[in-house]
Amino acid sequence: MPPYPERPQVGIGVILLRGEEVLLIRRGKAPELGAWALPGGSQELGETTEAAARRELLEETGLECGSLLFVGAADSIHHDAEGRILYHYTILDFAARYVGGDAKPGDDATDIAWVRVEQFDDYALWHEARRVILKAFSELPP
Repeated sequence: MPPYPERPQVGIGVILLRGEEVLLIRRGKAPELGAWALPGGSQELGETTEAAARRELLEETGLECGSLLFVGAADSIHHDAEGRILYHYTILDFAARYVGGDAKPGDDATDIAWVRVEQFDDYALWHEARRVILKAFSELPP
């Protein structure tokens, strides 16, 4: 998404759970370059939200998932020094259980980690990511 958009863009987040852990990626590009986050990215024209979630998960981690459950939405709005909007994503978050495979960073991710809830502060995880992860743990059957 280019800086200074005319309207919000749809972003997709994937909360991949493995037991008591969630998969995080280190972002490889702006916005939030270098920050730990959920795998995800932009929905493409003509692509369903679930197809976008599966594609982004595969591109960023090399992993596939089973059934997806929509667990929430959040807005990620970034301003420049003058207060103009640099980026605005409306992020739709889907949760799924890990079914197998070896995670490896790819595409827009520079690193991957399986993280427990009590470790979130170590990864400076965004409060909205924390919220949807906790919701996923409570709503997604084991």
